[in-house]
Amino acid sequence: MARTFLTLDEFLEEMDVARSTFFRWKALGHAPRHYKMPNRQIRIRCTDFETWLSSYEEPQAA
Repeated sequence: MARTFLTLDEFLEEMDVARSTFFRWKALGHAPRHYKMPNRQIRIRCTDFETWLSSYEEPQAA
């Protein structure tokens, strides 16, 4: 079964960034769309992660 959400730790590992970097991006409005669950854990929908990552894609050099 395909995953629907990433945990914050999975996101941090995938992007190889520190937790503080994520929260800095969040404060600046640069973090991917995410959800704070009732238990205060953060979840990132996989499709939102892919969309966010694609928004930073550099064009191919000619």
